[in-house]
Amino acid sequence: MNNYVNILGVNFINTSFADMEQLLVNHLEKEEKTFVVTANPEIVMYAKDDEQYMEYVQSANYVVPDGNGILLAAKMMNQPLKERVTGYDLTIALLQKANEKGWNVYLLGGREEVNKRAADRMAKDFPSIHLVGRHDGYFDWDDTSLKEKISSLQPDLILVALGFPRQEKWIAENISSFSKGVFIGVGGSIDVIAGEVKRAPDFWQKLKLEWFYRLIKQPSRWRRMLALPQFVMEVQKKKRNM
Repeated sequence: MNNYVNILGVNFINTSFADMEQLLVNHLEKEEKTFVVTANPEIVMYAKDDEQYMEYVQSANYVVPDGNGILLAAKMMNQPLKERVTGYDLTIALLQKANEKGWNVYLLGGREEVNKRAADRMAKDFPSIHLVGRHDGYFDWDDTSLKEKISSLQPDLILVALGFPRQEKWIAENISSFSKGVFIGVGGSIDVIAGEVKRAPDFWQKLKLEWFYRLIKQPSRWRRMLALPQFVMEVQKKKRNM
């Protein structure tokens, strides 16, 4: 049985990256529908203040700790998580496995040019996957034809890059229309795959300063970074009240 650590109402699976990957591969092989949220402090704070979004997140099969801030919070709660499980690394690991198995992949989200570049890159780096379709992130939310089209293509792995909270909302509201598939909200990973944004070098990642590297490269993110100190304060408050 997997252990979970609750952080401000969100249950994070407490497992290693390798075990998480294997868990999802098992679901893929058994054709079991699975919803994965890759959550950072910003997502937790949003869920804390938005009841409907919290319901979407809580409906996921797995919430993985994507962000060192989540690991820090777990430590503060004296319930340390084993390892960070980033959305980007999980996406690449699953694409590698899909390449080995010849699984069907669908890519949803991003601007059209970014979506196309990401799809082209995936086809080049993982030539044995079946990229059964793709669509940018701009569509009529109430039009059911896109959901029906994707479902008819029978994808095994559905990468949803709509950014939070839209990607979790889309998965939660549409997964019931599918017969199988691992659905994972990949957010900005599509930009990295497309080559639009460079991931922080290992040096920055090891220092747990990936967030700072991204801020230097994308100064417009500064407002989003404010969620981290607010998140830490909320965790401290929660710990005091335990």
